[in-house]
Amino acid sequence: MLENLYDVIESSNVNFVGCISEESRFDFAIVYTSHFFGKPLVICMQTGRSLPLSADDLGDTDLLSSRFLVTEEAAIELRSLLGSRLPNLEMKDQY
Repeated sequence: MLENLYDVIESSNVNFVGCISEESRFDFAIVYTSHFFGKPLVICMQTGRSLPLSADDLGDTDLLSSRFLVTEEAAIELRSLLGSRLPNLEMKDQY
């Protein structure tokens, strides 16, 4: 038997971003939502992999590289791409 944790319908803004460098191509959707403690949901349109991210998380290029399956160099480029599009969030209690 399943216990319902949440069931939310929300209108959200979505930003589709695509760019290319000499080494990488990026196609992302950024879903701005009040869910995920205010972190936008960043979705790689090439792989379908996603992660709730804020600007504060972008310092961890290992996280970006492992989650989105990109090289360390591409993770640095991705940090630059997402940096101006994600909000800075103060640490909030999650539970």
